[in-house]
Amino acid sequence: MSKLRLRTKLCDMLGIEYPILSAGMGPTLMGEKTGAPVELVVAVSEAGGLGVLGGSGFTVDELREAIREIKAQTDKPFGVDLLLPKHVDFGGALGQEGPDEIPLNQVLELIPAPHKAWVQKIRKDMGLPEVDIMIRTNTTTMRPKESVQVCIEEKVPLFCAGLGNPGFMVKEAHANGMRVLGITGNAKNAKRMADSGVDLLVAQGHEGGGHTGRIGTMVLVPAAIDAANPVPVLAAGGIGDGRGLAAALTMGCVGAWVGTRFLATDEGGALEINKRKIVKSNDEGTRVSTAYTGKTLRASYNGYHDLWAGSGLEPLPFPTQIVISSALLAGFIESGQDDFVGGLAGQVSGIIQDVKPAAQVLVEMVAETVDILKHKLPQTVEM
Repeated sequence: MSKLRLRTKLCDMLGIEYPILSAGMGPTLMGEKTGAPVELVVAVSEAGGLGVLGGSGFTVDELREAIREIKAQTDKPFGVDLLLPKHVDFGGALGQEGPDEIPLNQVLELIPAPHKAWVQKIRKDMGLPEVDIMIRTNTTTMRPKESVQVCIEEKVPLFCAGLGNPGFMVKEAHANGMRVLGITGNAKNAKRMADSGVDLLVAQGHEGGGHTGRIGTMVLVPAAIDAANPVPVLAAGGIGDGRGLAAALTMGCVGAWVGTRFLATDEGGALEINKRKIVKSNDEGTRVSTAYTGKTLRASYNGYHDLWAGSGLEPLPFPTQIVISSALLAGFIESGQDDFVGGLAGQVSGIIQDVKPAAQVLVEMVAETVDILKHKLPQTVEM
């Protein structure tokens, strides 16, 4: 059987066989380091796509180690995704000169009194243990400048900014043979990033898991393509099989940025409870909330969404809100209250039926896309 062929200009830009990138997902629940670990990156890149490491949960040193581990396991192109927040502020407790770790309960003492009181009330009402965990202050999200420099020093083939505009690093990245990708949820930001010099843009629609905007993929993609022209655009949000990829290519995208489908794979870094929730989900099984990070974020629906919605509180700025969600989710996990636990996931969860190897996911997606574009579409549409 001959190997399937599915190429766009993205393949030539990045040196890959198929126009599929696995999203650089960070931690989705307490207990995870990343949703997109080394194993997933290598599996996707070896299968012909481009795997992207979710670097937001690593320390700066761990990030460098992970990059080198990927290089040791594959000679194929890969990427690294980092969050680039404008400000990092935990009330002065977690500054650049502070300790590398600080007890969670110590950080809770520093958040506003109403938020602290609410956490204590939920712990009491729900019988939650005060799990003794440490908040790491030396993660890449807390040290974005150092982390970007690691990627440049290691000459990562593709740098991806899951949050923030990476335009400031384009010149130095290009000097080191790298490409730079930005992610946007609206046309205005797409133009801003394109003007800053990025090589590629991901237009992520409201359907997508994790941090997400307000515009659906079908509306956002053509708007972003027009706004960013001539910068190539990939689609994200609601893409989990060949039907989604075929639609994205038909709309003018050069490829797809696929998250939730790769999260629910053997190599995906999600906890088993999150993988189970994705597979059992239906098309209404996710919610968008500020409960987790302070920014709008889509996750598998669970009781924590309702608790936060009923709190009457305004979310704390990113990443401070994570202190609240960490304190409570750790307690729910420890006490086995799974109905109040759910990791980041997109609406595409509703069409994901099983957990399987990442390479199989990619090959099946390519095969279905080719079948649609080469056979089904000509049979369906007369011109």
